[in-house]
Amino acid sequence: MSEPPEPATRPHDPPDGVHPNVVALGFTSLFTDISSEMLVPILPMFVTVTLGASVASLGIIEGIAESTASVLRLTSGWLSDRLGSRKPFAALGYAFSGVAKATMAVATSWTFVLAMRFSDRLGKALRTPPRDALIADCTAPAYLGRAFGLHRAMDTIGAAIGPLVAWWLLSRWQSLGAEGYRRVFLASGIPAALGVLAIVLFVKASPAAPRVARTLRQQAGALGPAFRRFLVVDAVFQLGNSSNAFVLLRTEKAGWSASHVSLVYLAFNLVYAALALPFGGLSDRVGRRPLLLAAYAVFAGTYALLAFDASKWGVVAAFLLLAVHSALVEGQAKSLIADLVPRDLRATAFGVHATVVGLALLPASVVAGELWDHVGASAPFVVGASLALVAAVLLAVLLPPGREWEERHAG
Repeated sequence: MSEPPEPATRPHDPPDGVHPNVVALGFTSLFTDISSEMLVPILPMFVTVTLGASVASLGIIEGIAESTASVLRLTSGWLSDRLGSRKPFAALGYAFSGVAKATMAVATSWTFVLAMRFSDRLGKALRTPPRDALIADCTAPAYLGRAFGLHRAMDTIGAAIGPLVAWWLLSRWQSLGAEGYRRVFLASGIPAALGVLAIVLFVKASPAAPRVARTLRQQAGALGPAFRRFLVVDAVFQLGNSSNAFVLLRTEKAGWSASHVSLVYLAFNLVYAALALPFGGLSDRVGRRPLLLAAYAVFAGTYALLAFDASKWGVVAAFLLLAVHSALVEGQAKSLIADLVPRDLRATAFGVHATVVGLALLPASVVAGELWDHVGASAPFVVGASLALVAAVLLAVLLPPGREWEERHAG
């Protein structure tokens, strides 16, 4: 049997509702995202220019890397609930990703990059459901939006610092050509190691829910109809949510240099980081679904802009709107999942959601690459905008925002 619903607040909750584990995990994600985002602005150019691969190959790399690790996301969430353990899964996943990113420094073909990106995503798959469940386990329902918002804000501060570090390193090493890119890959291992140290030394064993002695199918089946409806909605959206590598490539094609693309991506992450915590707190007051509905609508407008305005400043405006979307959608999706499922099945729920997202990202990125190569650079953004609008309609029909408070506090 699943546990009864938690009270909205608990006597031992911190005054601001944020447990020290959430802060420590925020620093882990901050360092890890410095490492990851150092590579995001340079990876498209490294694959297509240095290694001479096609844009379609870039789509295959991103699609396969994100989607084929999905089974492990599901398995890691299930095992975390079954064993009542969160931290070991998360720590191992962070370590695995750090090694894979640094190893890309020796890549000589796009297939090697694919293997390392796949390994990096395996690490993320291993760590993400248990980490998100750990955040939810430590936090009372009344503060879930704030907790996930704080984590996203710290994660995104790291994502803002990463491109800045990449820009600074590239400005010093740009004359080295391909060797400069390889040095950036190698340097990314330093903040990755700091992130692993942060979780090992400062995150305490979580007050996890009791062990759940059920099979994976039994646990997934117990997640409830409201959760499954949200999966349908988000899967439709994710089918059009191709990798940000295409937005970065659109930015470079608009006339910005590699170093300037890093700065544009820095601006994206600064806006994202500034808005994540306020939006999380707002969702605790007004609900998750209105903000998710707004997120899908903003994404549709952003991708429409990318499709029809390829000017230098048009793509910058689109990137800033994409930051607003990201701040709206990330924390609220996780908070909504924590609201919808029993506490003892949270890691399983996060794993199921991550699996669905990952499986949708394979056709999203592969099709986007093919559309770019064979139809035109605008085509993947038209498809993404259209599917976001469909997802917004489905959310309004299947999970009406007006019923959220009634459902959250039922029982």
